[in-house]
Amino acid sequence: MNENWIAPSILSANFAKLGEEVDNVLAAGADIVHFDVMDNHFVPNLTIGPLVCEALRKHGVTAPIDVHLMVAPVDRIIPDFAKAGASIITFHPEASVHIDRTLQLIKDHGCKAGLTFNPGTPLHYLDHIMDKLDMILLMSVNPGFGGQSFIPSALDKLRQVRNRIDESGFNIRLEIDGGVNGSNIREIKAAGADTFVAGSAIFGKPDYKKVIDEMRSEMAKAG
Repeated sequence: MNENWIAPSILSANFAKLGEEVDNVLAAGADIVHFDVMDNHFVPNLTIGPLVCEALRKHGVTAPIDVHLMVAPVDRIIPDFAKAGASIITFHPEASVHIDRTLQLIKDHGCKAGLTFNPGTPLHYLDHIMDKLDMILLMSVNPGFGGQSFIPSALDKLRQVRNRIDESGFNIRLEIDGGVNGSNIREIKAAGADTFVAGSAIFGKPDYKKVIDEMRSEMAKAG
């Protein structure tokens, strides 16, 4: 099992002070930076692009940047994010005509590759591509907006994907995104996740370190 990563979503950060916010959350114990890219087409919102990723790198952020692309079509923008400093790029199967080719495109540009599943997206997309994946991201809310509540059925889906990963023998991270907080992170961890995206649960609080420490304490209870 991989070490547990906490991945604050900068969607909930103060954008007027983004570099400082990212510095502070990493200093508070976060492992990676989660980057929500929405195009007001594939999902109903418009957020940030490669320029913001590049700006964080120029600011001095060295931690892995985990880019979740909620855009369609997806292939066109992948090289831009790779060039801007992305470490991991995940996308939705519905946004790609050829999933295998899109995964290879990400790898060809030097990034780790992942596939993202909405709450209603079936897992059969995993059947023939496990060898190409570094990460599987399960959405525990419907994407488009921060601050939503965790959808409980995501726990069963997590268990199913954890079984698939374990049976495959590949070293694939299992990420969860949506409504994750200190009160549910223990059962989410117990269901098999090892990478936890949290936005408002961290950035909405005055003391980032306190929140992250509490999350780690809860995860430890899951064994």
